[in-house]
Amino acid sequence: MHAQDPSAQSLIDLGKRYWLPVYRPRDVVLDHGKGARVWDTQGRDYVDFGAGIAVNALGHQDPDLLEALTTQAHKLWHTSNVFYSEPPLRLAEELVSASGFAERVFLCNSGTEANEAAIKLVRKWASSQGRAADKRVIVTFRGSFHGRTLAAVTATAQPKYQEGYEPLPGGFRYLDFNDVPALEAAFAQGDVAAVMLEPVQGEGGVLPAAPGFVQRVRELCDQYNALLVLDEIQSGMGRTGTLFAYVQDGAKPDIVTLAKALGCGFPIGAMLAGPKVAEVMQFGAHGTTFGGNPLAAAVARVALRKLSSPELLANVARQSQALRDGLARINASLSLFDEVRGRGLMLGAVLNEANKGKAGTILDHAAAHGLLVLQAGPDVLRFVPALNISDEDLAEGLSRLEAALRGFAEG
Repeated sequence: MHAQDPSAQSLIDLGKRYWLPVYRPRDVVLDHGKGARVWDTQGRDYVDFGAGIAVNALGHQDPDLLEALTTQAHKLWHTSNVFYSEPPLRLAEELVSASGFAERVFLCNSGTEANEAAIKLVRKWASSQGRAADKRVIVTFRGSFHGRTLAAVTATAQPKYQEGYEPLPGGFRYLDFNDVPALEAAFAQGDVAAVMLEPVQGEGGVLPAAPGFVQRVRELCDQYNALLVLDEIQSGMGRTGTLFAYVQDGAKPDIVTLAKALGCGFPIGAMLAGPKVAEVMQFGAHGTTFGGNPLAAAVARVALRKLSSPELLANVARQSQALRDGLARINASLSLFDEVRGRGLMLGAVLNEANKGKAGTILDHAAAHGLLVLQAGPDVLRFVPALNISDEDLAEGLSRLEAALRGFAEG
């Protein structure tokens, strides 16, 4: 048992004093976790419906992940990519095998880095095709989120993430998500090198691709000799009920980016390259100091194995339905949501007109009732719990959510 620490406020004060103030965390200092629960320094427990923003897909302190990490920690932490070591080699092989389309893998440290690599690969490929610089446009969609580096934030078609960072890199075009006529018109301009999208938009409000949309994107990419890039950083690794969300859309990508749940909390990212682009980047074209380090790769190998297991994916389907049913039951009495949307255990409850803009306030109520939950913009509550969450923890989380929402509704 962890001793209670009366100095939570002093730790919060450290954050407010020394961190670059780009975040606004809730005034809770988390101390340890087990499964789908976490405890703060005061000894108070929370049901975790946020999983570190869809990262802790196997919850906290998963014994197999702990064993992989500690075993590797006693062998080799870092070599750089000047030398081979076994864990990243095996991980690359296993990702290619699991993907059903990829031939090669670039390992890095985060989702942003994976997307940055994908953007560079698109441009390198277009260059190798003899396309002029103004014929290398990457189409992305409003409401998307692809990361925080300058190219990735430009790909992110949300002005709030870009404001003040101009001049932004050129070569991106923004369309409305799921708008097929706009997409056809964009391709007709003759300068599109790639389309980059999330099968389920995360930060944009947990909005899934409409039925048939990704297939139409694939058809247009084939027709116009362009690449399909799928950002599966949040939707991948079992989150939506299949190891990769794109399987549900029936369209094979040319490039897929991964991170978040790939390491289940240990930082790692990956870019998977299909046959059209697998040989485009040769020696010296891209690189990373820490990417694919043995610790991260050892953990990710175990995460990949567990997250692709039929038992785990069956639990995602079952708990997804239980979560939807629970939200519907709560809404039947409180009438706060217009709809619940998403796939698997990546669900968004869209607040109705009377409650728009109040997601952050609801999150405060939830934390006060012992529940960690997220928002996806000001109008959507986002639920991305551990994929192995138990019946008991899901039910307890829903109970706490109902209490929090009642407190919110009563004002």
